[in-house]
Amino acid sequence: MMPLRAKRILLGVSGGIAAYKSVLLLRLLQQAGAQVRVVMTPAAQKFVQPLTFEALSHHRVYTELFPAEGDSDVIHVHLGQWADLNIVAPATADLIGRLANGLANDLLSCTLLATEAPVLLAPAMESQMWVHAGVQRNMSFLKDAGYSTVGPATGFLASGATGVGRMAEPGEVVNAAETLMRSSQEFVGRRIVVTAGRTEQPLDPVRFMTNRSTGKMGYAISEQARRRGADVLLITGPSALDTPAGVEVERVRTVADLKDATTAAFDRADALVMTAAVLDFRPEHVSESKIKKRDGDLFLRFLPNEDFLVPLAQKKGERVVIGFAMETDNALENARKKLKKKNLDLIVLNELNVEGAGFGVDTNVVTFIEPDREDVALPLMSKHDVADRILDWLEKRWEVPRG
Repeated sequence: MMPLRAKRILLGVSGGIAAYKSVLLLRLLQQAGAQVRVVMTPAAQKFVQPLTFEALSHHRVYTELFPAEGDSDVIHVHLGQWADLNIVAPATADLIGRLANGLANDLLSCTLLATEAPVLLAPAMESQMWVHAGVQRNMSFLKDAGYSTVGPATGFLASGATGVGRMAEPGEVVNAAETLMRSSQEFVGRRIVVTAGRTEQPLDPVRFMTNRSTGKMGYAISEQARRRGADVLLITGPSALDTPAGVEVERVRTVADLKDATTAAFDRADALVMTAAVLDFRPEHVSESKIKKRDGDLFLRFLPNEDFLVPLAQKKGERVVIGFAMETDNALENARKKLKKKNLDLIVLNELNVEGAGFGVDTNVVTFIEPDREDVALPLMSKHDVADRILDWLEKRWEVPRG
């Protein structure tokens, strides 16, 4: 099966040192059977000459927004309509920012705004730029708008430093393009239940205890699973996030609410992904009236909440159960204990002390831990990319069930 055979691919090259990798990317796309046209930004031409791409593609390389004399085509509209897939490699912080804000001051950005075909971005920049709040905000917006990404990877950067921001290797970009051009229906007929967001425990009619979870990780998993054709139920605690399109949503508040909803949904699930931040304790008594300010100390007694995932996973049968572990100390050891205690198929560890991970941000740094398998540590990436990695793991798990 060659998903790129006879596909018309527009290869956009923006102005980063990684533009040299796009020469090999062009060759690999051609070997995969694709028809390729190249569009270069003015800055990209400072790194690689258009003649290089022209010689290899055997086609004109597009560099100018305005048509040449005698050319009647509106070039960016023509190219946007021609493409079955758009790949931007490298995608610089500048280009990402312009796309996220609907700006178009060169041929490439105009074409990407004019196309209705999928867009695959291969970001490349220095680490400090990649983790910048503005860049991550722009990436999150583009993800929500339907753009796909591959990378960036961790490795040597143009500055000589080592870190995240290196453009994905050309072979990885081709693999991502092939995945994108498949029918994206690999999860049709599968029902995935995802829990997300914080839980709350009332103290009195006014106050409650909670945690800092925003639900971003669970919402990203729900969105990406739906794009793959799954029937998705998102069981979410309080969150300010918009409901992903096509996803069934059930809203809960307390741990008891979450337990009831998850237990009821589990019977019809093929997989359960527990990203919800479940409170470990609840108050022994909830005051029926507001607790008034008083002199002296206030003492409240808290009782442990039931870990309802344990009995669910014990009766999972062929169903797949994925858990999350947020840790600050002895992270790997604690996560492995949870994996075994809860009888999980996979636990996704993220450490709150690692930069770029944690609550309320659009990125994550996670480690996949499975029974009897080597741990897989992933670099800093968007939560949508983490979601895709989890779903890739789930797809392989269903392809080769463990006996």
